[in-house]
Amino acid sequence: MKITGAMLIGQTEVFGTQDTLLALNPSSGATLEPTFGGGGDSDVDRACRLAADAFDSFRESSLVARAAFLRSIGAGLLALGDSLIDRAHEESGLPKARLTGERGRTVGQLEMFANIVEDGRWIDATIDTAMPERKPLPRVDLRLRRIPLGPVAIFGASNFPLAFSVAGGDAASALAAGCPIVVKAHPAHLGTSELVGRVIQKAVADAGFHEGVFSLVVGKGIEIGQMLVTHPAIQAVGFTGSRSGGLSLMRVAAARPEPIPVYAEMSSINPVFLLPSALAEKATTIAKSYVDSMTLGVGQFCTNPGIVVALEGEALQQFIEAATEEVSSRPAATMLTSGIHAAYQAGIAKLSSAQPVTSLVIKPATEASCQAAPALFVVDAADVLKDPELATEVFGPSSVIVRCRDAAQMVDVAAQMEGQLTASLFASEPDDDLARELLPILEKKVGRIVFNGFPTGVEVGWAMVHGGPFPATSDSRTTSVGAGAIDRFLRPVSYQDVPARLLPQAIQDGNPLHIPQTRDTVLKA
Repeated sequence: MKITGAMLIGQTEVFGTQDTLLALNPSSGATLEPTFGGGGDSDVDRACRLAADAFDSFRESSLVARAAFLRSIGAGLLALGDSLIDRAHEESGLPKARLTGERGRTVGQLEMFANIVEDGRWIDATIDTAMPERKPLPRVDLRLRRIPLGPVAIFGASNFPLAFSVAGGDAASALAAGCPIVVKAHPAHLGTSELVGRVIQKAVADAGFHEGVFSLVVGKGIEIGQMLVTHPAIQAVGFTGSRSGGLSLMRVAAARPEPIPVYAEMSSINPVFLLPSALAEKATTIAKSYVDSMTLGVGQFCTNPGIVVALEGEALQQFIEAATEEVSSRPAATMLTSGIHAAYQAGIAKLSSAQPVTSLVIKPATEASCQAAPALFVVDAADVLKDPELATEVFGPSSVIVRCRDAAQMVDVAAQMEGQLTASLFASEPDDDLARELLPILEKKVGRIVFNGFPTGVEVGWAMVHGGPFPATSDSRTTSVGAGAIDRFLRPVSYQDVPARLLPQAIQDGNPLHIPQTRDTVLKA
């Protein structure tokens, strides 16, 4: 499949005329052909209007057809073979083995949402039958189903060019819900985005859906993203990226005449709490796993463990020495973009110059393009409690060890933290009392609590929560990974005394869709 530099608006190729963009190889700094043309107002308007036109037919498409559509996208991604992996490798610097695994995850997400569509629980079909003889007042016939919100704007992420991008979790869950999507390609992954976009475009045509079910637009800077979010046809936004980027989109969405939800995953340091007995038992083993996790993918995971909290003492000193040795042995590696690389270098420079912070490992920047070495710091909990900025996210392979004088101070550190995606507890049975004290605090702070493990590696499953209180995400009630991701793009509608002949199939008495229905409080599968 050839990369042409075109946007994909419905079934039409459009070469933008507003500006030009070239993808870059972060390993070499070389530009990658072809040149892409950036879109403008008319292109965004065309894509969004097509999505609006497609909405009614797509939202009422059969569950079987929609599930088959999602599976066909996955099959198309696999059919691209090495061409997709090679281009993603050139544009991201990520190892081909990692990208092959990411493609598998992307296909797996699509399969999971196909299964969810067919299962039908997400519709929440609920029937309260009429009770005309009820006293003192009769009960009307009430039926409920959830319907899709409408067209969704989705922003490709920098750190997952496949699994959080054009056909990633936001796209798969929105399409599963019955929402047409308009995707803004990440400027670092232009060719990858076009290849994936062409697979979705073909799947739309093969399914016989309206062409507006999918469009892909390209543009420089923030303007095209703001055009998308402000377009009246767009009813929700999916975003994975920086806190500043997410907050900007939230402000734009809130200022619309009709405000819309922005589901943004933004910022997380994913604290790891090492409780005393567990640390004493296996300080060296935990230290190695910790460094493996913090340096995985050059630290460019939203679940990178950016802070470790432990009690001072011999066991912590053993952990620090082992972690320092591990970090010192890890080589520099290529980060995704020059912007991410510059932000990382600025972040570790700021930490290393902070008065209370001790730099355990900090290597000079390499001359190679976008190369970053891991860094490790230590600071006392009292200083973090005075200055929470010492525990803010530095996106990349760095982490801060926080020394606590006692368990009470560890609890205080946990209580002060901002919202996070995850928190990890390393604990053995003698630590249970402290774990019980920390757990209710962490439940209020995070979306996922991990015991005796590190948070990198997010299972795509029905019970996963990849979200958390602000600023980890813009809405703590949601997840961007797992079956629950579909809930973001649905809303409930009640039908009162609607004639049976006019009821949607999902809430008809005969249950023609064969989906779970709750009838007079009893769930019937």
